[in-house]
Amino acid sequence: MSNLTTAPPAGAPSVRRGGGGRTPARRRRITGAGGNRHLFFILPAALFLLVFAVYPVVQLVRMSLSDVRVDNLGADWQFVGLENVIRNFGDGAFGGVIINTVVFVAIVTVLGLVGGLAAAILLAPTGKWPGLILALLVFVWALPPVVNGSVWKFLLGTQGLFNTLLTDLGLASTAVPFLFDDRLALVSVALVNSWVVIPFNALVYRAAIIGIPGELFEASRVDGASRWQEIRHVIIPSVRSTTMILTVLTVVYGFRSFDFIYVMTFGGPGTATTTLPFLGYVQAFVRFDFGLGASTALIAVLMVLVLAVIYARNVRQEEK
Repeated sequence: MSNLTTAPPAGAPSVRRGGGGRTPARRRRITGAGGNRHLFFILPAALFLLVFAVYPVVQLVRMSLSDVRVDNLGADWQFVGLENVIRNFGDGAFGGVIINTVVFVAIVTVLGLVGGLAAAILLAPTGKWPGLILALLVFVWALPPVVNGSVWKFLLGTQGLFNTLLTDLGLASTAVPFLFDDRLALVSVALVNSWVVIPFNALVYRAAIIGIPGELFEASRVDGASRWQEIRHVIIPSVRSTTMILTVLTVVYGFRSFDFIYVMTFGGPGTATTTLPFLGYVQAFVRFDFGLGASTALIAVLMVLVLAVIYARNVRQEEK
């Protein structure tokens, strides 16, 4: 038998087997081209964030440290340091606004999570009616806040549906001032915000519940667990990571809520429903003290930033 293996002719370039004929230099060139290609695809998103996220934040910080009013808005801004922040904390109503914000966020977060989980448990089975109710929830969630707020302002009005039912059924002798009482107004607006948050949380919770292995439910039924025990010992522990993420998202949503307050109460009566975002709006676009409004907005941004860091850490831990 003749030997078919032949040596390469003298002077021919050497070929590395198993490397696809690619020399290290060629592989470096290809890898470098791939890296540049990745940068090319990242560049539009980076430019978008730079223009629409980073630049506004930089301008907000600069404005919060300056005296900016209508007469010098388009001119040079006089640097005043932390004077705007000091003016905010020196205002007697600012502490009440922070308390309003915390109470508002707490109500929206608790009711949004509990209501979302309850709705998801009820809608977890597949079928005609759960699908129909789920579609209605999505419709409520997708409505513009201005439309939603206007509808609820009408329903909670002196001659609205709720007061009509309460007086006709004899549960109240006079109309309840849902939106005009110092103690009820903030709770009423927060309840409406919770109503809007529940559909989104229910959709996310439902996806998490559907992903729970069926063997866990079968084992709990074999052990004689009741429906409540099934919820307490199977569903709630299984959706714990989802709850953590939704908690942070709902808190951030509650913190930046503005539209429902604007439509339903405009921060009143007095400052009973004024939160940090609404106060910043009034200072900047009603009193035209843009520097003061920017400092209020910056305080709200810093508080949301802390929550965003917590959210990012939770997501990273879940990915590990």
